[in-house]
Amino acid sequence: MAITDAEDVQSTKPNPGTPRVQYLDARLVDQIAAGEIIDRPASLLKELLENSLDSGADRIDIDAEGGGVKRIRVQDNGCGIEADDLHLALSRHATSKLSELDQLERISSLGFRGEALPSISSVSRLVLTSRSADAGHGWQVRGAADGSLSTPAPAAHAFGTTVEVTDLFYNTPARRKFLRTETTELQHLDRVVRRLALSHFEVAFRFAHNRKATLEFACASDAAARQRRLAAICGDAFAGGSAAIDTAASGMRLHGWLGLPTFSRSQRDMQYFFVNGRAVRDASVAHAVRRAYDDVLYHGRHPAFVLFLEIDPRGVDVNVHPGKHEVRFRDARSVHDFLFHGIQRQIASGQNAVVAAPGAALAGTTPTYPEAQQHGLRLGTVREQVHAYRDLHPADGAATAVSDQARTEAGPLGFALAQLKGVYILAENSDGLILVDIHAAHERTTYENLKQQLQGDAVAVQPLLVPVSLVVSEAEAELAMRYADEFKRFGFEIERLGVANLIVRSVPALLACSDVATLIRDVLADLNEHGQSGRMQHAINELLSSIACHGSVRANRHLTIPEMNALLREMEHTDRSDQCNHGRPTWRQISMAELDKWFMRGQ
Repeated sequence: MAITDAEDVQSTKPNPGTPRVQYLDARLVDQIAAGEIIDRPASLLKELLENSLDSGADRIDIDAEGGGVKRIRVQDNGCGIEADDLHLALSRHATSKLSELDQLERISSLGFRGEALPSISSVSRLVLTSRSADAGHGWQVRGAADGSLSTPAPAAHAFGTTVEVTDLFYNTPARRKFLRTETTELQHLDRVVRRLALSHFEVAFRFAHNRKATLEFACASDAAARQRRLAAICGDAFAGGSAAIDTAASGMRLHGWLGLPTFSRSQRDMQYFFVNGRAVRDASVAHAVRRAYDDVLYHGRHPAFVLFLEIDPRGVDVNVHPGKHEVRFRDARSVHDFLFHGIQRQIASGQNAVVAAPGAALAGTTPTYPEAQQHGLRLGTVREQVHAYRDLHPADGAATAVSDQARTEAGPLGFALAQLKGVYILAENSDGLILVDIHAAHERTTYENLKQQLQGDAVAVQPLLVPVSLVVSEAEAELAMRYADEFKRFGFEIERLGVANLIVRSVPALLACSDVATLIRDVLADLNEHGQSGRMQHAINELLSSIACHGSVRANRHLTIPEMNALLREMEHTDRSDQCNHGRPTWRQISMAELDKWFMRGQ
């Protein structure tokens, strides 16, 4: 179309104020890169420590002043840097850890981008000193304010590398304003050192702030030393309240420590997860761990753990975040399932894992409860189950004979001695005294029996007189159809009506009174994000837990010795019997040594 109007012609001319496309100044590029990598002294320290670890160092000394803003100095005994390479080490996209595209798919080093040192140099005053194994002395280079580098000069230095950074963000005052108090920045530095010390037991670390040593970890080369370092970093309570895990499958290995359900936290402040030695955050990992602990924690509490996942480097992409905090698994579903099942098995085994011989598990002391029977769950009375236990012990009419038989066949939880105030069982085992919370223990065994019954039988289905209609997205509707068999397994019959409409025609009888629409939407959200969901099972388990709680032995009910022993034996053959359904402990061991100490025996 022809333009005839003078104003229209004028409007097609370039605006003289519009900036032209141009190359950024090299110094500005470095400072932009620094903004992605270095946001506070702790992130700077992380980059320097990762370089030291990649150099093969087995000792690293860190000195900081003013929360790291005034000064951070990291010295290692690694392989060092050749004098001719010092300038390159402070140049962007220069690294010794990566040389070709193929290596990007199997990265085993912590650093590889070649941006850390030049980025740090662009926002601070940096001095790099290093001595390689075959050099007679060290060499030093300094970064100038304008981004230029000094000529390498000889310097006295042991084998290894020292990086000294002072006046962080001195030339970018706007960024410096976002820093917190010295105490806060020191706390962040402390966390970085602790996290890397957890993932590299073979390396000794020393950290000093304002010339006062605050952390020192010797090389931990054996299991006892690793346990000591774990206690020093996470606390004695975690070290004593955690269980070791080591499991492998499908080319993956998971090892480390899982906090017992009774050692839970109000925040996620003691959760360390490492992939091939790299501390990472990942949504699928968090989901897998959360699901594994689902059945054993108080509502609102969080598990504590230190876990290491070893996986083929080709199976994980670490190049998805400038700070390398996040990773992407090529088969996230397999990783999720491996973590979930491995952690769940460990939690289920508890502290007293007892492998029962075929047919040796005793019948549960599960009570009759109308709500359970209403949903087709078959249960016996406490008295009937105790009689089944007694039948295993030939009676001669003497209570002493029954007691002797119980002593002979007692397992890890020992044999019952008495009942205290109608609340606790006092039992004796080879280590000393056992105290059992009767209601909490019976609640767990009842709950696990209910779950086992539900797994063995088809879920009772309740057709809806008025089907529930949901309007969802097209993608969610497709997900519902893709996972229709999974929904049906739990008792949900779902049909698709139109592009974005679902209709629910039946639900599991246990959930007939629940908010079906919200549950289905939440499940679809989980399936979209993680490829699976535990919400349906969780909702059913919550009801079973309530049934178990109301139907278990209440306080102040008198139990006979055989009844108490029946409960102890059932606990020994029940998964997760160390804590009740709400996360409370069900029993405690008091050793003879503790008792002797209380009464000052042998002193």
